[in-house]
Amino acid sequence: MSDAPLAVTPGEPAGVGVDLTVALWAARGDDMPAFFLIDDPDRVRARAAALGLGIEVAAIETPAAAHATFSRALPVLTHAFATESVPGQPDPANGPATVEAIARAVSLVRDGSAAAVVTNPIQKETLYQAGFDHPGHTEYLAALSGPGTVPVMLLAAPALRVVPVTIHIPLSAVPAALTTERIVTTARITATALRRDFAIESPRLALAGLNPHAGEGGALGREDGDVIAPAVEALRAEGIDARGPLPADTLFHEEARTTYDVVLGMYHDQVLVPLKTLDFWGGVNVTLGLPFVRTSPDHGTALSLAGTGMARTDSLKAAIDLAATMARRRASTS
Repeated sequence: MSDAPLAVTPGEPAGVGVDLTVALWAARGDDMPAFFLIDDPDRVRARAAALGLGIEVAAIETPAAAHATFSRALPVLTHAFATESVPGQPDPANGPATVEAIARAVSLVRDGSAAAVVTNPIQKETLYQAGFDHPGHTEYLAALSGPGTVPVMLLAAPALRVVPVTIHIPLSAVPAALTTERIVTTARITATALRRDFAIESPRLALAGLNPHAGEGGALGREDGDVIAPAVEALRAEGIDARGPLPADTLFHEEARTTYDVVLGMYHDQVLVPLKTLDFWGGVNVTLGLPFVRTSPDHGTALSLAGTGMARTDSLKAAIDLAATMARRRASTS
């Protein structure tokens, strides 16, 4: 439903997720999309008070109540945690409830009660201690979406969009994981999302080479010619505007960025480093390939800032704004 509120998850209870959410609501403007937080209302009230924010918190039982309360109070869909959270001190006992909040948000957006999912950062090490068996948010959301779902991580900022073809794996494992089929599948999902969710009619995809100088004709590695180049040829044969492999060291300067709509990098840091360097606070993590809209701030739990009031809301605001825009676009074309 395009007029449904956004579902915001708390992320790591000891992190900055609740800080950012209450601060963002407190500073909201008239154009802020309506959202609700899945959390313990008493916990949210206590954290807001500790941050010196005199805001109203309204416990709601259904997302439908969020619109009626959003202008006067932060709507919080009641969700229980096992123990009281201490800022900066993650407790594995709260891991199951943290994961369940994500599952609840997905369930609500899939039944139309919420328009999109916006996830605050999780502390993966703590969740692993609690038995979480997924590498991160992206993989867990794919599992919740059902068999055959192929998630693609897009990082978006006003100056740059990037997609890592391989994500949370060691750098030493990248060459073996990188296949022509994987690149083609990632590029197809990316092109479809740029058309549907970003209103880019003919997306231009730039594919970075794996090796320095895109392999120097094989002198610096065979993957660029043997794996990436065939993927580009296959994509172009399908009518997708793709080019590469291109040397990564000349892909991200201002003039180069005018020639494409997204860069597909072959590994995580190849594309996340330039995006975060260009716009650390404005980046948004978007999961493509899901049957619902999901965005997230492009930063971690910032445990050292939790409870201090020093955490910046820029990325969460950008994530909420983008989620609302994507949800409207999907609703208008469904």
